[in-house]
Amino acid sequence: MSTITTTEPGIRIPGTSSRFLDPTGSGDQRQGRLRYLTGGSGAPLVMLHTVRTQAEHFRHLIPLVQQRYTVYALDLPGMGYSQIVPGASYDEPAMRAAVTRLVTQLDLRDVTLLGESMGAVLALTTAADLADRIRRVVAVNAYDYAGGIARSSLLARLIVTGVIAPGVGPMLSRLEPKPVMRAILTGGLADPTALREDYLDELLNVGHHPGYPTVARAVYRNLPSLVAARARYPEVIAPVHLIYGDKDWSRSSDRQANRRQLPDAEFTQIPNAGHFIALERPGVPADVLNSVA
Repeated sequence: MSTITTTEPGIRIPGTSSRFLDPTGSGDQRQGRLRYLTGGSGAPLVMLHTVRTQAEHFRHLIPLVQQRYTVYALDLPGMGYSQIVPGASYDEPAMRAAVTRLVTQLDLRDVTLLGESMGAVLALTTAADLADRIRRVVAVNAYDYAGGIARSSLLARLIVTGVIAPGVGPMLSRLEPKPVMRAILTGGLADPTALREDYLDELLNVGHHPGYPTVARAVYRNLPSLVAARARYPEVIAPVHLIYGDKDWSRSSDRQANRRQLPDAEFTQIPNAGHFIALERPGVPADVLNSVA
């Protein structure tokens, strides 16, 4: 039986409301009902979060752009308040299909896609699929290299390795002590104070949804599909802006490889910024977005 979460997030973003996309075809059933936050006015801006987070990841960025864009911040399948469907796939093509579904089911056109980390990869590959609907892509700290979060710290490496391991993995995925979760997330920040307690509590609450540990484990196990998705980048014809924090988990060689894949892309590297730029430096992507609105 699939699980539909009925609780509401504890974080409110002024000027936005939660809405849901119900499945309309047999393919949609594998993703279930998708939740998204929307608000603002102007051309559509689709925001895509990363592993173990949700639409509220953009809580500081949305208010900076909603005067110029109508925001659609998606909870990816099984995450946040989207439906958890047992047996669903969480590889890159399946998650990209959910983004495509949001854009096409709402018949969005002239779309700007902004994604962070895993969401940056999905923004680029969705742009490759929907060239006639996509205006621009802003890809923040694209998570498309081997290692990823395991580069953050020894603790993160041990936890992720344990979660995806057979046998003990399912048990570990159900255990998320708050201090451990805080340590893993702050490993993606140059400024640890950017992780607010209410956001940490929100993520921990979502982690208690029935079936969520299985989702989290499946997402981690499918991270190699994000690396494989880099092969799609040269198919993107929309303008692309790559943003990296200088303290991101990616290495210089990873960033330069993407610049070769996307030779016409604009490139910004932010000093003293980590992986979760939407949390600690939201003004940077906001300035990029507003300058081309």
